[in-house]
Amino acid sequence: MIFFDYNDTKATQDAAAFLKLNNGKMNYMKLIKLLYLADREALRQWGRPLTGDCYFSMKNGPILSNVLNNISHGKEPKMRSYWHEHISHPSSYNVSLKRDPGVDELSRRELDLIASIDKEYKPYDEWQMVDICHKILPEWEDPGRTSIPIRVEDILRVVHRTEREIAVIEEETTSIQYCDSIFPTSA
Repeated sequence: MIFFDYNDTKATQDAAAFLKLNNGKMNYMKLIKLLYLADREALRQWGRPLTGDCYFSMKNGPILSNVLNNISHGKEPKMRSYWHEHISHPSSYNVSLKRDPGVDELSRRELDLIASIDKEYKPYDEWQMVDICHKILPEWEDPGRTSIPIRVEDILRVVHRTEREIAVIEEETTSIQYCDSIFPTSA
């Protein structure tokens, strides 16, 4: 199975990029859908997501697990994260940019992808996004009152990656994670 390492800094900068394109404020459910669509498109194009998060099918569509946890934790989570330094806790279902985290973790093509996703879905509110995601994402399954993991391999298959390409992505990901464990970057 393919697992990427969640990058809180990069996920925060991705979310902040969407927020900046929307006057610094957005419904959190729509933000989660946009982040999922951006990760999915990055997987399609480059074989790598933007955030490295884990995905789940929930009643209102797909979610990014760590991002949802960041949003769901109270105003004063026990462990302050990079996310919480830059993005507010939801107020009236909206999150807002508290402080610009910059974009030093994002490439130009990633920023272009975010801008493209934002432009395509800008006219839709959170409930329209739920309907859109239910209709266009074959990897999403109705979980009823629970959640179902969405495997990266399933996303790659529905975006027309071959089994060979999926195997190469898995091998590369495992190699990168192994190298990272031997040569950790300093914080």
